[in-house]
Order: sequence, then structure tokens, then C-alpha cells
Amino acid sequence: MAFDLPPVRIGLYIALAIFSFILFCLSAARLHYTTHLPPGDPLNNGKSFYDPIVAEILFTTLITIPWSIFIVYCIHKRVESRLVSTFRGELIGLGILWIFWIVGASVASNIWGNLFFCQQFEACRILTTMLAFAWLGWIVITMILVVSMLFSFANKALLEPLHGRWDPRISAYTDNHA
Repeated sequence: MAFDLPPVRIGLYIALAIFSFILFCLSAARLHYTTHLPPGDPLNNGKSFYDPIVAEILFTTLITIPWSIFIVYCIHKRVESRLVSTFRGELIGLGILWIFWIVGASVASNIWGNLFFCQQFEACRILTTMLAFAWLGWIVITMILVVSMLFSFANKALLEPLHGRWDPRISAYTDNHA
């Protein structure tokens, strides 16, 4: 039985988009809470503020969702443009996203790493869930990066279309039509 890589990659990208959307919603909730603190709230003595790392996580999710949708589209429709839809373009994009995700997850973990003492508060549970989804997103990005890298290097396909189902004899991507 042959192993078909494109459906696995599509599944991973869909999971990444879902995790990104959930993390986006959680980050937006956290940002709204900290910028609209009610008077007398014990957090920051009731003075509104925002966490810069939440803004970074929000930005990361906002660029990850369209990226995931674009790559799923490219794989599914077998898009063969020369610039972005190659394995090299995918690996560069994933590398940039990987850096954003690792920075967001690690800095947030450094700040809110141990929140077991405050789980009775909703704000604390949101932070814990944010951390979980930040690391889940990073794990999925790492898996996609490794799978795409291994496939493109093993098949010498770095400059080939990222859908992974090309045939050089009939592809509009190459110049050698048979």
C-alpha cells in the first residue's frame, strides 16, 4: 500500500488553521479583558494594560490562518506557480512562522508558566488554554516543517510544486513537455 503525503499535509495544515483560530479567539479575549479592566479588579490594581506577547500571538495567528488556507488550496488544486508554491517557498514561509510560534509560546510560558494557583479565575484559565494552544500550534508547524523538508530533500524536489504530485512530462511548471 502506497503512502500518500498530500492528504497528511492537508490534515496538518487544517489542524494548524483550527488551532490558530482558537488561539486567535483566546488572545482576543485576553486582550479585551486586560484593556477593559473593571474598577476594583485585582489584576494590575484595576488599571487597563496589554501584554505585548498577547499582541505577538494575535499577529502570529492572523498570518498563520491565511497561510494555512493558501497552502491547502495549493496542494488540493495542484497550483504550479513558480514563486510561492514550491517546496522552497513553503519551507521559507514555515520557517518564518515557526520562529513566530516558538517565540510566542516560549515567552508566554516564561511569563505564565505556573498558573495552577489561580485556576478558579476565568482569566487564568484563558491564559492556561492559550499556552496549550500556542504549544500545539508550534508542534504542528514543526511536524509540517519536518515532513515537507524530508520529502523535498529525499525527492530532490526543493524547486518543484509543493502539492507533491507532479509529473515532469505533463506539468505546466517545467519547460520539458513530452
